[in-house]
Amino acid sequence: MLKIYGTQNSRAMRPIWTAEEMGLEYELIMMPFPPRVFHKEYLEINMLGTVPYLTDEDIKMTESVAMSQYLVEKYGPTDLRVMPDEKDYPNYLNWLHHADATLTFPQTVVLRYKYQEPGVADAAIEGYSRWFVSRLKLLESELENKTYLCSNRFTIADICVSYAINLASVLGIKEALKPNINRWSSMLFEREAFIRSKNYKYEEKA
Repeated sequence: MLKIYGTQNSRAMRPIWTAEEMGLEYELIMMPFPPRVFHKEYLEINMLGTVPYLTDEDIKMTESVAMSQYLVEKYGPTDLRVMPDEKDYPNYLNWLHHADATLTFPQTVVLRYKYQEPGVADAAIEGYSRWFVSRLKLLESELENKTYLCSNRFTIADICVSYAINLASVLGIKEALKPNINRWSSMLFEREAFIRSKNYKYEEKA
Protein backbone atom coordinates (compact mmCIF):
# COMPACT_ATOMS: atom_id res chain seq x y z
CA MET A 1 0.00 0.00 0.00
CA LEU A 2 1.32 3.39 -1.00
CA LYS A 3 1.84 5.60 2.07
CA ILE A 4 2.84 9.25 2.36
CA TYR A 5 3.89 10.75 5.69
CA GLY A 6 3.74 14.51 5.98
CA THR A 7 2.89 17.67 7.87
CA GLN A 8 0.65 20.54 6.78
CA ASN A 9 2.22 22.95 4.25
CA SER A 10 5.46 20.96 4.15
CA ARG A 11 7.16 19.62 1.02
CA ALA A 12 4.87 16.61 1.44
CA MET A 13 2.40 18.69 -0.56
CA ARG A 14 4.33 17.80 -3.71
CA PRO A 15 3.69 14.03 -3.68
CA ILE A 16 0.27 14.49 -2.06
CA TRP A 17 -0.81 16.92 -4.79
CA THR A 18 0.59 14.59 -7.45
CA ALA A 19 -1.28 11.60 -6.02
CA GLU A 20 -4.49 13.62 -5.78
CA GLU A 21 -4.22 14.80 -9.40
CA MET A 22 -3.70 11.19 -10.52
CA GLY A 23 -6.55 9.84 -8.41
CA LEU A 24 -4.27 7.30 -6.75
CA GLU A 25 -5.26 5.22 -3.77
CA TYR A 26 -2.85 5.91 -0.93
CA GLU A 27 -2.70 6.21 2.83
CA LEU A 28 -1.87 9.65 4.15
CA ILE A 29 -0.35 9.98 7.61
CA MET A 30 -0.34 13.59 8.77
CA MET A 31 1.75 14.46 11.84
CA PRO A 32 2.45 17.51 14.04
CA PHE A 33 5.46 19.63 13.02
CA PRO A 34 8.26 18.85 13.56
CA PRO A 35 7.45 15.15 13.95
CA ARG A 36 10.90 14.26 15.32
CA VAL A 37 9.94 16.39 18.38
CA PHE A 38 6.17 15.91 18.70
CA HIS A 39 5.75 12.46 17.15
CA LYS A 40 8.96 10.69 18.18
CA GLU A 41 7.75 7.23 17.17
CA TYR A 42 8.09 8.48 13.58
CA LEU A 43 11.88 8.11 13.97
CA GLU A 44 11.32 4.36 14.01
CA ILE A 45 9.85 4.67 10.51
CA ASN A 46 12.17 7.33 9.09
CA MET A 47 15.43 7.60 11.01
CA LEU A 48 16.02 11.10 9.61
CA GLY A 49 12.77 12.39 11.06
CA THR A 50 12.17 14.44 7.91
CA VAL A 51 9.02 14.90 5.86
CA PRO A 52 7.80 13.82 3.47
CA TYR A 53 8.44 10.11 3.56
CA LEU A 54 6.97 7.70 1.04
CA THR A 55 6.75 3.93 1.24
CA ASP A 56 5.42 1.60 -1.43
CA GLU A 57 5.92 -2.08 -0.58
CA ASP A 58 9.73 -2.23 -0.21
CA ILE A 59 10.30 1.28 -1.63
CA LYS A 60 11.37 4.01 0.82
CA MET A 61 11.85 7.61 -0.32
CA THR A 62 12.77 10.86 1.48
CA GLU A 63 12.90 13.45 -1.35
CA SER A 64 9.66 15.19 -2.30
CA VAL A 65 10.41 15.92 -5.96
CA ALA A 66 11.68 12.38 -6.49
CA MET A 67 8.41 11.10 -5.01
CA SER A 68 6.35 13.05 -7.55
CA GLN A 69 8.56 11.76 -10.35
CA TYR A 70 8.24 8.20 -9.02
CA LEU A 71 4.45 8.40 -8.90
CA VAL A 72 4.02 9.60 -12.48
CA GLU A 73 6.51 7.07 -13.81
CA LYS A 74 5.30 4.09 -11.76
CA TYR A 75 1.57 4.71 -11.86
CA GLY A 76 1.16 6.45 -15.23
CA PRO A 77 0.60 6.98 -18.05
CA THR A 78 -0.35 10.54 -17.15
CA ASP A 79 -0.06 13.94 -18.79
CA LEU A 80 1.64 15.11 -15.58
CA ARG A 81 4.80 13.46 -16.91
CA VAL A 82 6.90 14.85 -19.75
CA MET A 83 8.30 11.96 -21.76
CA PRO A 84 11.95 11.68 -22.94
CA ASP A 85 10.92 12.00 -26.59
CA GLU A 86 9.20 15.36 -25.99
CA LYS A 87 11.08 18.53 -26.89
CA ASP A 88 10.63 20.01 -23.40
CA TYR A 89 11.99 16.97 -21.57
CA PRO A 90 15.37 18.58 -20.63
CA ASN A 91 13.51 21.70 -19.44
CA TYR A 92 11.18 19.50 -17.39
CA LEU A 93 14.09 17.74 -15.67
CA ASN A 94 15.80 21.05 -14.98
CA TRP A 95 12.70 22.51 -13.31
CA LEU A 96 12.19 19.40 -11.20
CA HIS A 97 15.71 19.73 -9.76
CA HIS A 98 15.52 23.54 -9.62
CA ALA A 99 12.40 23.27 -7.44
CA ASP A 100 14.30 22.00 -4.41
CA ALA A 101 18.00 22.59 -5.06
CA THR A 102 17.59 26.28 -5.93
CA LEU A 103 14.22 27.47 -4.60
CA THR A 104 13.18 25.54 -1.50
CA PHE A 105 16.63 25.33 0.08
CA PRO A 106 16.88 29.00 1.19
CA GLN A 107 13.28 28.84 2.42
CA THR A 108 14.14 26.05 4.87
CA VAL A 109 16.61 28.40 6.55
CA VAL A 110 13.95 31.11 6.81
CA LEU A 111 11.45 28.58 8.19
CA ARG A 112 13.89 27.33 10.82
CA TYR A 113 14.91 30.69 12.22
CA LYS A 114 11.55 32.41 11.85
CA TYR A 115 9.40 29.75 13.52
CA GLN A 116 11.54 27.07 15.17
CA GLU A 117 14.34 29.18 16.63
CA PRO A 118 13.07 32.80 16.64
CA GLY A 119 15.61 35.41 17.66
CA VAL A 120 18.61 33.14 17.10
CA ALA A 121 19.53 34.32 13.61
CA ASP A 122 17.28 37.17 12.47
CA ALA A 123 19.84 38.26 9.87
CA ALA A 124 19.59 34.83 8.26
CA ILE A 125 15.84 35.27 7.80
CA GLU A 126 16.31 38.50 5.87
CA GLY A 127 19.34 37.30 3.95
CA TYR A 128 17.91 33.99 2.81
CA SER A 129 14.58 35.61 1.95
CA ARG A 130 16.44 37.97 -0.40
CA TRP A 131 18.39 35.03 -1.79
CA PHE A 132 15.18 33.15 -2.54
CA VAL A 133 13.58 36.15 -4.26
CA SER A 134 16.68 36.69 -6.39
CA ARG A 135 16.50 33.07 -7.56
CA LEU A 136 13.00 33.67 -8.91
CA LYS A 137 14.32 35.68 -11.86
CA LEU A 138 14.55 32.58 -14.03
CA LEU A 139 11.02 31.46 -13.19
CA GLU A 140 9.52 34.90 -13.83
CA SER A 141 11.27 35.05 -17.20
CA GLU A 142 10.30 31.48 -18.15
CA LEU A 143 6.62 32.18 -17.54
CA GLU A 144 6.48 35.15 -19.91
CA ASN A 145 3.62 34.42 -22.33
CA LYS A 146 3.31 30.87 -20.95
CA THR A 147 0.51 29.18 -19.04
CA TYR A 148 2.57 26.23 -17.78
CA LEU A 149 6.28 25.54 -17.40
CA CYS A 150 6.63 22.63 -19.83
CA SER A 151 5.02 21.15 -22.92
CA ASN A 152 2.04 23.54 -22.90
CA ARG A 153 0.28 21.54 -20.18
CA PHE A 154 0.09 21.08 -16.43
CA THR A 155 2.85 18.73 -15.21
CA ILE A 156 4.66 17.85 -12.00
CA ALA A 157 7.15 20.60 -12.89
CA ASP A 158 4.35 23.05 -12.07
CA ILE A 159 3.52 21.14 -8.88
CA CYS A 160 7.10 20.94 -7.63
CA VAL A 161 8.12 24.52 -8.44
CA SER A 162 4.90 26.22 -7.34
CA TYR A 163 5.19 24.67 -3.88
CA ALA A 164 8.00 27.17 -3.24
CA ILE A 165 5.58 30.01 -4.05
CA ASN A 166 2.99 28.58 -1.67
CA LEU A 167 5.64 28.36 1.05
CA ALA A 168 6.75 31.92 0.31
CA SER A 169 3.21 33.08 1.11
CA VAL A 170 3.25 31.12 4.37
CA LEU A 171 6.61 32.68 5.27
CA GLY A 172 5.43 36.17 4.36
CA ILE A 173 7.89 36.66 1.48
CA LYS A 174 5.57 38.90 -0.55
CA GLU A 175 8.32 39.93 -2.97
CA ALA A 176 8.07 36.45 -4.49
CA LEU A 177 4.75 37.29 -6.14
CA LYS A 178 6.15 38.85 -9.29
CA PRO A 179 3.56 39.40 -12.06
CA ASN A 180 4.05 36.23 -14.10
CA ILE A 181 4.62 34.08 -11.04
CA ASN A 182 1.52 35.47 -9.36
CA ARG A 183 -0.63 34.83 -12.47
CA TRP A 184 0.68 31.28 -12.86
CA SER A 185 0.58 30.23 -9.21
CA SER A 186 -2.85 31.76 -8.60
CA MET A 187 -4.24 29.62 -11.41
CA LEU A 188 -2.55 26.48 -10.08
CA PHE A 189 -3.73 27.09 -6.53
CA GLU A 190 -7.34 27.05 -7.70
CA ARG A 191 -7.05 23.39 -8.70
CA GLU A 192 -9.19 21.10 -6.53
CA ALA A 193 -6.32 18.67 -5.96
CA PHE A 194 -4.12 21.49 -4.64
CA ILE A 195 -6.86 22.73 -2.30
CA ARG A 196 -7.34 19.23 -0.90
CA SER A 197 -3.58 18.82 -0.45
CA LYS A 198 -3.23 22.14 1.34
CA ASN A 199 -6.11 21.41 3.70
CA TYR A 200 -4.90 18.03 4.93
CA LYS A 201 -3.66 18.48 8.48
CA TYR A 202 -2.83 16.62 11.64
CA GLU A 203 -5.78 16.07 13.94
CA GLU A 204 -4.99 15.01 17.46
CA LYS A 205 -6.98 12.02 18.61
CA ALA A 206 -9.38 12.56 21.49
